[in-house]
Amino acid sequence: MTKANELKQVYIVISQTGTVLSRILKLNTGAEYNHASISLADDLSVMYSFGRRNPYNPFWGGFVTESAHFGTFKRFAKTKVTVLAVDVSPKKYEAMSSFLDNMLITRSDYGYNYLGLCLAAFNICFKRQNRYYCSEFVREVLLKHHIKGSKQLLGIVHPMNFLNMPYARTVYCGKLKDYSNG
Repeated sequence: MTKANELKQVYIVISQTGTVLSRILKLNTGAEYNHASISLADDLSVMYSFGRRNPYNPFWGGFVTESAHFGTFKRFAKTKVTVLAVDVSPKKYEAMSSFLDNMLITRSDYGYNYLGLCLAAFNICFKRQNRYYCSEFVREVLLKHHIKGSKQLLGIVHPMNFLNMPYARTVYCGKLKDYSNG
């Protein structure tokens, strides 16, 4: 039985799916991971991010829910991940949950920041209202809810940057489909 004042965990999931686009990004950046998601569920049954709205179309992106059981991650079952956990207060956890639920309800208001992603490769920050790329979105959620260590993340954030986030601890590395927690 958990107490109301016990810390909760938020999970940052950085991944490498093996899609053509992710392999191109890996070749260009040398980064092991090139996608970021955030989850409030310890089993990662639902993750939130900005990515493919259709697992077969990399050019139609926006706010999405993700899981090993559907969508792009199901299609690419060999997806490698590192899962980071950050402790948050119950109050911040509930605020993040409400925020993400509201985004899900109004998801048609959000789009993918394609230009921002391209310019980030050249260290140029380009933000648009209600438009994000994956790691930009995860950073924004963490900052908006004043999560410890999130201020260390720069305006241009890449998925690999979350590995250096203070107070984030690695809880898993391996295939997403093999992850279990709880």
